[in-house]
Amino acid sequence: MKHFLKETDCPRSYLDGLFSLAREYKEQRGRHGKPLAGQTWAMIFSKSSTRTRVSFEVGIHELGGNPLFLNRNDIQLGRGESIADTARVLSRFVHGLIVRTFEHAEVQQLADTGSIPVINALTDLLHPCQIFADAFTLAERWGHGRDLVASLRGRKIAFVGDRGCNVANSWIMGANLFGMKISLAGPKSFAAAPEFNQLLAQEGFAGGYHFTTDPYEAVRDADVVYTDVWVSMGKEEETADRIKLMSPYTVTPELMAAAKPGALFMHCLPAHAGQEVTQTVLDSPASIIFDQAENRLHMQKAIMAMLAKK
Repeated sequence: MKHFLKETDCPRSYLDGLFSLAREYKEQRGRHGKPLAGQTWAMIFSKSSTRTRVSFEVGIHELGGNPLFLNRNDIQLGRGESIADTARVLSRFVHGLIVRTFEHAEVQQLADTGSIPVINALTDLLHPCQIFADAFTLAERWGHGRDLVASLRGRKIAFVGDRGCNVANSWIMGANLFGMKISLAGPKSFAAAPEFNQLLAQEGFAGGYHFTTDPYEAVRDADVVYTDVWVSMGKEEETADRIKLMSPYTVTPELMAAAKPGALFMHCLPAHAGQEVTQTVLDSPASIIFDQAENRLHMQKAIMAMLAKK
């Protein structure tokens, strides 16, 4: 594994080791090895964040490294200096790059032209770190002994709401990688971007999901009900239209009751209670949203440790 830009950058043969390492880091926090000792990892953020920034900064520190936060406005990236030249220069200074930005092509170019590992901390197309942390969160609950990844196979996840967002895209990729089934529900007009459909086909996952405009159909027999905000960063001008179109897709206690008994609720946060999900669901025993948030730290540490070995 050279970079982590999309889910399939982690080969299936690596999954057991990666999930086991994340569990080790969680169980032995502060008492494990320091694979980033003597290294500096730069974090280039074009989008604001809470969980992503804090989990990566803390994770780099706990692995023995030095986090270097670079706001996009503080450097010359795309403003007088090409992305390719930025990648080549930073490759002379730091040992890895963590990038949170808009265009997926930007992280791809940084990886293609630099000589250090690059991690996609979110683009408009994909959010792979979130999905791996989510999958680890589920495997913790369902797995027994060392069978963390195996516990995901055959399970069904239902994604309700904006089926064209980066988290929905990444869950389609992740579900196919982990051997899960995925059903999505949302307005018919909110289709996946052509770029994503092309990526699915390249990965051999074309047709690897079910879509319906009926949220109750989507959640039938689902082990997990997942949603995300209806208005992603950069789409604020569409707020009124999106809320109107999405209003039938709020995750309510009634919708959760239509899923499999004992189904879990997940959300990558921040949540807008009363829009994509009710406060009652957020506060319910089915909700594991804060376990997801915590596990961003442990899974991302495992990903950085694996990349640092190369």
